Amino acid sequence: MNLTDKYHYIVIEGPIGSGKTTLARKFAERFPANLLLENAAANPFLPKFYQDAERYALPAQLFFLFQRTEQIRELSQRDLFGNATIADFFLEKDPLFARLNLNDEEFALYRQIYQHQQLQTTAPDLVIYLQTPVDALLKRVEQRNIHYEQTISREYLMRLAEMYGEFFHHYDASPLLIVNNENLDCATDEAALELLIERIEAMRGRREYFNPRLDG
Repeated sequence: MNLTDKYHYIVIEGPIGSGKTTLARKFAERFPANLLLENAAANPFLPKFYQDAERYALPAQLFFLFQRTEQIRELSQRDLFGNATIADFFLEKDPLFARLNLNDEEFALYRQIYQHQQLQTTAPDLVIYLQTPVDALLKRVEQRNIHYEQTISREYLMRLAEMYGEFFHHYDASPLLIVNNENLDCATDEAALELLIERIEAMRGRREYFNPRLDG
């Protein structure tokens, strides 16, 4: 039995630079699965947001909301007996960015739209949260060298990481593996990927932790 036999719908989440997309791709290469990825490059407001956040936060956020909603809708319509799905996002994280980026009036409007758009979807069979220190996030954002991301500040990433931590502290809708991602380089280290897969296969509870420095 492989990983996607046990977990038909896997979501990998974490802040910007945590490596969630890379890990999702690695899993999809390894196991028979559909890959569901965010398409940030399709958001025409995102580069403008990093240049002028106050002006472009709301349209950037709403574009992502509608994009993610449509992707989740398509996922819900797929054959339940087909291949598994591995995603690098889920809709529940959208309000985290909205609360961080929007002012109070904009967030109130966003919440109305979000509540209207939110779909009744199947909860993931497994959520993997890549908990990553801010210094590592900054380094990885710099290394991937996406032009408009180079203006992201340490303060912004720190606040985002704190919001992710708070969200997953209370999250209980699906089985959850919280991974200390500081020293786990699944992008280039096959041994690290194998270690993570073994840890996932060993899960028995609904909420578990994996710190490779202690467990590896």
